[in-house]
Amino acid sequence: MTRYVLQRLFGMLTVMFTVVTIVFVIVRVAPGDPAAVMLGPDATPADIEVLRVRLGLDQPLPIQYVYFLAQLARGDLGHSIFLDMPVASALLDRAEPTFFLTIFAILIASAIALPVGIMSAYKRGSFFDQAVTTLTMLAASIPSFWLGLILIQVFAVRFGWFPVAGYGGPDASFLTRMSHLVLPAVALGVVSSALITRFTRASMLDVLNDDYVRTARSKGMGEFRVIMKHAFKNALIPVLTVIGLTAALLVSGAVVTETVFSLPGVGNLVVSAVLRRDYPVIQGALLVIAAIYVLINFGIDLLYLMIDPRVRY
Repeated sequence: MTRYVLQRLFGMLTVMFTVVTIVFVIVRVAPGDPAAVMLGPDATPADIEVLRVRLGLDQPLPIQYVYFLAQLARGDLGHSIFLDMPVASALLDRAEPTFFLTIFAILIASAIALPVGIMSAYKRGSFFDQAVTTLTMLAASIPSFWLGLILIQVFAVRFGWFPVAGYGGPDASFLTRMSHLVLPAVALGVVSSALITRFTRASMLDVLNDDYVRTARSKGMGEFRVIMKHAFKNALIPVLTVIGLTAALLVSGAVVTETVFSLPGVGNLVVSAVLRRDYPVIQGALLVIAAIYVLINFGIDLLYLMIDPRVRY
């Protein structure tokens, strides 16, 4: 087990180093000059060059890359060009909406997908199963931003049950802020539930006809217990994998939904940074998202041991 953890940690460091390099190169070769964007269209070339020197953008890319790696080694994600604050602080200020939006969305997706997927597999070939298959294909085809707009129109504009957009004022209570996340979480959760439902159904179908399930039934065990204790428990590993990957994708994929609902999250911060060519913020946000993705995958692998004792590393 210790050897496996060390191997995974080494692999995680390798992945992160690769991500660091790719992010640095892509951000630097992208068109646009942050100095020119900051100074505006009336700036002279001399003014732009002075600002480039002050920001260190005049240095050759290898030198900038070495400085960037040295910053990361100290745990420093850099300093935002436009916000004039450390990137870590900027990300931390925007983390709450994105964090809770991801948690709520994955809870909604799991609450929908797990029982529906289990029932669909149990009633294979029935009308319910065919309806679930059709609806999951439809849900997977719906863009989350479109569903978000529909939810705003119905539940915020027409009925007034939820806020239209935003995240509450500076003095808003925790419950008020959370109420702003209900509609975006539902939009993301419904769309994400499609993939989890299909994986749950497929995984359950693989185990429902296994010998140990038939043995449990032949012993007179209740059907609910057979399904949940014997079948679902053994079908949980691939389901857990897709739930974890969905959670990781939601962290990075909530950009459009945050924009539709005007949420001051990490996604909105990244969009603003891209438009302004704020290199440090773009790099820092992408690296944090990549690190979260890697850690979630690592955590899922460790959970396998708790769910299935037959798994050995």
